Amino acid sequence: MPIKPLLSCAALILAAAFSTGARAHAKLEMAEPKAGSTVSPSPKEICLQFNEALEPPFSKIKLAGAGDAVIEPSAVAVDKNNPKLLVASMPALPAGAYRVQWSAMTRDGHKVKGEYAFNVK
Repeated sequence: MPIKPLLSCAALILAAAFSTGARAHAKLEMAEPKAGSTVSPSPKEICLQFNEALEPPFSKIKLAGAGDAVIEPSAVAVDKNNPKLLVASMPALPAGAYRVQWSAMTRDGHKVKGEYAFNVK
């Protein structure tokens, strides 16, 4: 067998062995309150459900209100019974527009972030 085809096959095998292929990242599957919704009364919690288990120390929820004023949740935690659910306990919110900003890290080390808006009536 000629050497050239052997080298080509070896190069393909090595390339396949060391390629890292695309991996899926965590995706937000559900948010409560829902994106674009208007709620009344003020939500007591913001709940974000992901498709992968989260790393609690690196998963956060922040809320911004009028003039981008940050409203700090009283607690943010991954649910003990559901490692894919991130929950933030919120103070009472006055009527207005709010923006949920979240960041999360899955157990495989991938970081994701996003944001969405909702209104309180």
